[in-house]
Amino acid sequence: MNYSEKVMDHFINPRNVGEIPDADGVGEVGNAKCGDIMKMYLKIEGENITDCKFKTFGCGAAVATSSMATEMIKGKSISDALQLTNKAVMEALDGLPPVKVHCSVLAEQAVKAALTDYYQKQGVDPEPIVGKVPEMEEE
Repeated sequence: MNYSEKVMDHFINPRNVGEIPDADGVGEVGNAKCGDIMKMYLKIEGENITDCKFKTFGCGAAVATSSMATEMIKGKSISDALQLTNKAVMEALDGLPPVKVHCSVLAEQAVKAALTDYYQKQGVDPEPIVGKVPEMEEE
């Protein structure tokens, strides 16, 4: 399988790995069956994402897409983060092999799941803002 240099770079040197103990929003998506699970942590002040970290259990593409997604939303506004698409993540990584596209979808879902959690903690109904985030499938 051929990965771009950017995918390899984000896999070998992933950015923002870890967790934020007092995170304002935490989202976990994935599927134990396919083996890719992503957990995203957001620190939010006002309307801005001041910090984000991730923990991903999965293949190299899953780690790379998580890393790139955090880079793309860190320091940005919540509304910018809500616009993040798996296509944008893939383009930023110079593409992914077709069998790995689902990893970029998981990265988008992880960001949205963390924002959903943030809104719920604020006592705001997240659905009109974030939309429906697929539930994590349990085996």
